[in-house]
Amino acid sequence: MIENIRLSFQGVWSHKLRSFLTMLGIIIGIASIISIVSTIKGTNEQIKKNLIGSGTNTVQIQLYQGENPYEILYAGIPAGIPVCSQETLESIREIRDVEDAAFYTIRTDYNNGVYYGNNSITGAQIFGTDNNYFRTNGLVLKSGRSFVESDFTAFHAAAIIDTGTADSLFNGDDPLGKTIEINQIPFTVVGVVEEDSKFEPVINTIEEYYTYYASRSAARVFVPSALWPAIHFFDEPQNVAIRVSNTESMTDAGKAVADLLNTQISESSEIRYQAQDLLKQAEELQNLSNATNNQLIWIASISLLVGGIGVMNIMLVSVTERTKEIGLKKAIGAKKSRILWQFLTEAAVLTSLGGIVGVGAGIGLAEIISHMTSAPVAISLPSIFVAVVFSMVIGIIFGLLPSFKAANLNPIDALRHE
Repeated sequence: MIENIRLSFQGVWSHKLRSFLTMLGIIIGIASIISIVSTIKGTNEQIKKNLIGSGTNTVQIQLYQGENPYEILYAGIPAGIPVCSQETLESIREIRDVEDAAFYTIRTDYNNGVYYGNNSITGAQIFGTDNNYFRTNGLVLKSGRSFVESDFTAFHAAAIIDTGTADSLFNGDDPLGKTIEINQIPFTVVGVVEEDSKFEPVINTIEEYYTYYASRSAARVFVPSALWPAIHFFDEPQNVAIRVSNTESMTDAGKAVADLLNTQISESSEIRYQAQDLLKQAEELQNLSNATNNQLIWIASISLLVGGIGVMNIMLVSVTERTKEIGLKKAIGAKKSRILWQFLTEAAVLTSLGGIVGVGAGIGLAEIISHMTSAPVAISLPSIFVAVVFSMVIGIIFGLLPSFKAANLNPIDALRHE
């Protein structure tokens, strides 16, 4: 086998141009497939990051009526849905893969807005939380303080805002100690929070903006959960945020928490807790992307077929050129199998070299596409290995006919060949 490989490299080197032109179809096919697969993988990873975020692994569990989130602002407080207890929170934290959890309430205030002097924000998201909410959702204190026990027990009108709200309301001034109004109730700003992760989604189209970014851009104001009835006059069922140990466990952990909360609701109720399955949304977008890109892979594979035919053609030419050599080897005792394996090895080496060159060209092409279109790229090592092996298999398949022809030559006729 080693001798066959050595002879194969000698044959490739002695006919450099012919060998390169023979490999060209394989190179183009492998390069096309590698670049497409790399772009697909990069796009899928970007979709996953854009929807789920960079390592936060946070799942929101909210009330749904059928397929739609239940809007307390418009539909009123639902009957038969209890306020969650501390014991329920502890039970949630004991669920597998759940690292932390927090209850919270939320309203988007389109009517009254949030005011500071003559400045206001309409459509701000108002949250009623405890301190666990910030840790669970990957929010860290930028300045000021977090809530303290007396804020809840003594009903202090304290508020924490995010950096976007601070920029919008205070125009660069220090917001700490300033008084804002929420639903005509004064709150003192005691802290400013920001995202712990510096991840920003890649936005290439207006659809991606609305999918990934618009929901993040709303101003957020956080007040102690004990003050929630002062703003909206009633206690109401909370939502739940959980942080999961890994991305792959988000779906199962979210469903387990929703199932636990639903045991406290009457089976006759149409309103149920449901986890926001971002992982499933990411998979659906990935499958949509893959369906289109798989067609491109099949089209690119046609060039491999063309390359294989080119290999078979050049190997037939090689058999014809080396007929006397084959006849001489048979005359001195070479078996059919020896001749067969020599030509099969030569075809496999030829296409394997084409596959290796094609992999390099495919990686380079993927990087060029990334720079020109801003499309993310992720190189797949398994696809590189499969591409090289597949190119070798092509050489073996399309080298069978020429190899059998060489092995079955009559030695006397071969020696007489001009």
